[in-house]
Amino acid sequence: MTSSLGQDHRIRLPQGEVRYYERGAGRPVVFVHGVLTNALLWRKVVPAVAEAGFRCLAPDLPMGAHEIPMRADADLSAPGMATLLGDFLETLDLHDVTLVANDTGGAVTQILLSRYPSRVARVVLTPSDSFEYFFPPIFKPLPVVAKVPGSMAVLGQLLRVRALWPLPLLFGLVTKKPLPSSVAESYLLRLRGSSGVRRDLRKLLRSVHPRHTLAAAEKLRSFSPPVLLAWASEDKLFPVRFAYRLAELLPDARVVEIADSYTFVPEDQPDVLAGHIVEFASVMAD
Repeated sequence: MTSSLGQDHRIRLPQGEVRYYERGAGRPVVFVHGVLTNALLWRKVVPAVAEAGFRCLAPDLPMGAHEIPMRADADLSAPGMATLLGDFLETLDLHDVTLVANDTGGAVTQILLSRYPSRVARVVLTPSDSFEYFFPPIFKPLPVVAKVPGSMAVLGQLLRVRALWPLPLLFGLVTKKPLPSSVAESYLLRLRGSSGVRRDLRKLLRSVHPRHTLAAAEKLRSFSPPVLLAWASEDKLFPVRFAYRLAELLPDARVVEIADSYTFVPEDQPDVLAGHIVEFASVMAD
């Protein structure tokens, strides 16, 4: 499944070891996934971007679908996750980076940009948490549930039930097309098998609150690099109005609406998204 993402690597960060995949050569494009997904979210997008002359890097971030637990003392709160992403860029000494983010990864990216954006040259945000939608309403109970001891073990057991996977609380609102079973398993079954993975996810979920994205939004008013908001016009979780709100406050931003897709644009419309990324990054690289 991961062959389309390129070569498998591991890197040691202050928070622990992170697996990432790398394909292609040229200016770096780093792909950032969200909660209960991993680098496989980008498996249909990376090949076209790499073939266009970019170095694509897709990390498995510690958001509940990763295989390698972080250090027990790692800060994996939402701001801590932004620090981890920044450490990833710094440890690999990446410069002039294009960040491409989705879902919770978009919130982490916004926090990163608002704190230390020096290595980032351009950003592509697909449907993501932002403003008061961190999380969107249907997922608001999760941070409360995560504060209950043992809740992640219960969640891990529930995620085994395949009949639940198409429902709105899982994949029903994020993708129009059924996920391959192997991909869905990679997203949902790792939580049950590792107490370390459960601990990592709980740290993140307990910290989720709109104060982080609202604070980041205010600071993004001074973020000058170009931003492309490649948003699904039919998105059920993050209505396209949030893309236009972000575009209004960012100094250099534009919105492109992508049809026939929900939140997981890399899954529903990978070719369209890859085309927008290549065009946007190529123009800015000239």
